[in-house]
Amino acid sequence: MELKRVAVTGLGGITPLGNNWQDTWKAMLNGESGAAEITRFDATHYKTRFACEVKDYDPLNYFDRKEARKNDFFVHYALISSDEALKDSGLDLEKIDKDRVGVIWASGVGGLFSFQEEVYKHAKNDRKPRFTPFFITRLIIDLAAGHISIKHGFRGPNYATVSACASSTNALIDAFNAVRYGKANIIVTGGSEAAVTESGMGGFSSMRALSERNDDPKSASRPFCKDRDGFVLGEGGVALILEEMEHAKARGATIYAEMVGGGMAADAYHMTATHPEGLGAILGMKAALDDANLSPNDVDYINAHATSTPVGDISEVKAIEKMFNETADTLHVSATKSMTGHLLGAAGAIEAMATILAVKNDVVPPTINHHTFDPELETRVDLTLGEKQDKTINVALSNTFGFGGHNAIAVFKKYDE
Repeated sequence: MELKRVAVTGLGGITPLGNNWQDTWKAMLNGESGAAEITRFDATHYKTRFACEVKDYDPLNYFDRKEARKNDFFVHYALISSDEALKDSGLDLEKIDKDRVGVIWASGVGGLFSFQEEVYKHAKNDRKPRFTPFFITRLIIDLAAGHISIKHGFRGPNYATVSACASSTNALIDAFNAVRYGKANIIVTGGSEAAVTESGMGGFSSMRALSERNDDPKSASRPFCKDRDGFVLGEGGVALILEEMEHAKARGATIYAEMVGGGMAADAYHMTATHPEGLGAILGMKAALDDANLSPNDVDYINAHATSTPVGDISEVKAIEKMFNETADTLHVSATKSMTGHLLGAAGAIEAMATILAVKNDVVPPTINHHTFDPELETRVDLTLGEKQDKTINVALSNTFGFGGHNAIAVFKKYDE
């Protein structure tokens, strides 16, 4: 079978850094933090009282009241970001073959807010069964993909991927394969998450996974820094349009980058901790480069998973050092979670977008909030600390790892006719 080439032709996002992809990217390059005190609920009694929320979000700016009530915020973010990506792609939705357009979407948690609200109401009503008829449809993760396809009439492959914080990279890899194997001309892919809720914050806090730097939220996400103390929970949605290359060229589409590979592997080690030597990450990166028919010497930039947890950052740097030993002195790595927070199931999508734009614009977004050198993270790679760096980027990786030991890595290449 002759594999098709796969172009990235559209981007969309509603994130803690901006309510569209352009503002998000600008804020990343400027090294801005999306962290602030929580506004969605009273977090006074929580150990962590801040998060990376979408700012000034009013559903009625995007949906009528009836439609807004039918869906959880994670579906809102999916619809908003996918609409922007479709518009950005320049596709004429009246002329394309919708039988050949699919949606593969991800979320790690799904409708957590909706589940929480219905349980609250159930308890307040003396446990009488007065659930909304939209309870299940607001909750289940596949409905994001379903709503996107229903809205636009896309009848190609349609499903959700769930692998914790690797979810949307898995969606991206599946979308890539669907296009290159000729199963679809176009796939709308990405991820969305809306877990900044009482139960979400409480659950991650009880795991001791969150930073507790309440006195300075904006500097709380500190990847690679010695005094990092956990991740900052984020929310939002990011969409990407993957399109068969000849289909994109025939209509004169803007091509941001070419997706050329994807790799997956398992740590097979622990429920929440990464393998201490980065074994799964190494296997995933190797699989991704093999899939792309590239070598470690070809890679110019890696967008690291780097959540700002004490153990996770060390294992990833070890993996990168081992995998890219020969070219470590010229390799750039950065952690955009230092600005966006951790979008869980949507992390892969927002970081893929950052990676694609880095390739397109020959610039490495920074890792902010690095204050103290950690001897356990001594490395020859450039961690891009403090400020963006201009660099010719021909090939880049986006790393994502999830609870359960899931590793998923996407490979992007500068577009060359």
